[in-house]
Formats: sequence, C-alpha cells, structure tokens
Amino acid sequence: MAFDFSAVGKTFGPHSYTYDWQRTALYALGCGAGTDELDLLIESRGPKVLPTFSVVPAFAPLIESLGNLGGNMLTLVHGAQKCVIHAPLPPEATLKTTAKVTGLYDKGKGALAFIATESQDEKGKLLFETEWQIFFRGEGGFGGEKGPETPPYEAPAGMTPTASFEMPTQPTQALLYRLGGSDLNPIHSDPEIAGKAGFERPILHGLATYGHAARAAIKGLMNGDSDRLLSIEGRFSKPVYPGDTIMTDLFAIKPGELYFVTWVKERKEPVITLGRVTYKT
Repeated sequence: MAFDFSAVGKTFGPHSYTYDWQRTALYALGCGAGTDELDLLIESRGPKVLPTFSVVPAFAPLIESLGNLGGNMLTLVHGAQKCVIHAPLPPEATLKTTAKVTGLYDKGKGALAFIATESQDEKGKLLFETEWQIFFRGEGGFGGEKGPETPPYEAPAGMTPTASFEMPTQPTQALLYRLGGSDLNPIHSDPEIAGKAGFERPILHGLATYGHAARAAIKGLMNGDSDRLLSIEGRFSKPVYPGDTIMTDLFAIKPGELYFVTWVKERKEPVITLGRVTYKT
C-alpha cells in the first residue's frame, strides 16, 4: 500500500480514554513493578502512576494516524519512543488525545514516520505528549528528506554507570503487559504468529521494556518518586523475550539529566539505546 503524503501535518482525533487506578496498577505490573513499589500498585497510596503509562491513551490516535498515512502495515517496526510529562498523571481520569503525523522520511532501505500526540484532561490541561518513530521496512526510496540526525545520547566512553538495575521478567510478562498496556498484537502472545514473524517464540512488548527502564531511572536517581520524571526517550534495537533478565545502566550526565542503556543479561545485547531521562532534582 502506497503512502498518502497528504497525511503529513494532519491532526487526528481527539480520542477519549477513560481509566481508573486498577488499570494503572495493572500497567505497572506489566512493566515489572514489585512489592518495593507499592506507591504504583495499591489504592491506599494514591496510587501514583508510572509515567510511561502515557503511551496507553495515545495508542488509538496513533493507529488512526498510521491508517491514514498508509504504507504496508506488515512491515512496521517500532523504532523509538519519547514521553514528555507536564503534570503527574492522575490515578483515574478521562483524557482526550490527538495525534499528528509530523514527518515521513526516506531512509533508503525503509521509511521513518514521526507521530506526535498530546493528551489533555477534561478541563483542557495538557498532561503529557508522546512521540513515536515508526519504521516501515523496505518502504524507502521515494526521494524524500532523510530526516533528523540521531541524538547524541551516549555516555562518554569508559564512564562507569552511576547505578545499574537487574530486573528479571516472568514467562507471563507479555501476557500481563498486553492487558495493562492495551496492546493485543498476537506477536506477543501467540507462538504461531510469532513464528511467522521470524521469532522463536512471542516477544515482550518494546514498551514493556521501556517501562522497566523508566522504573530503573526512578529507583536509581529519583529516590523512587515517579512524580519527578519529566521525560524519557530511547531507541529500540533488539527484542526481549519473556523470562529474560532486563539490565539498565544509568549514567548521571548533569543534575536532572541521565542517559541509559537497557540490555538483556542472558545474551549481553542492548535492547534500548540512546536512552535519555530528564527529572526534577
């Protein structure tokens, strides 16, 4: 399916999304939250909301914008993700989210779409923004712009991590995240579908790994206070399988800013690179 270049610059939505504290707690569990993170899990403590939950209300307008952009949906790969948090997410709310295709770039062997979303509460207050980079394999070569340069979010060579976290995942991790994260793509649950896509078994959602990385940053440099996280971004490089051990190395660059690399312990390969977090000091 050919791209519809007229979709670039258009806004889609708004889409309404209503949730309660049980949904945000289920999401946190899908991202591996445990008994030392009860602020994210039980109603008597709020609960607080893991800030990467911001991707969930954005999912429907993202899908609408991709549908209008066109391209072969079977070639899609989630390339990178960014979330910017303007106010702590409430444990229950009805949000309205719009999406805009902000760019479609020619990468030669593929095409790269940038899609930005904004989510507001019922009073019109902007709570968060997200940016999705979606790569279409084999869909390049149409003569478009190359797009922005890769961000330089790598720690200096030889720098020792300020903190490192080891987070085991459960064999059922993807089955849990698909409920909390509202992502029912069968590549994460059905062995037959995963096999047809070239994987030995269902893979963990990249956004579940992203949530693990956010938890590591909050634990490591924010004293466990999720309300201090202002933004998080990173590039997805390799898949994670449920049952893998997720490692995240944090590098404090300056007050309120850190870089991170997330990798799989069993294979010693990076799965999120060029990671960056900003936070309240």
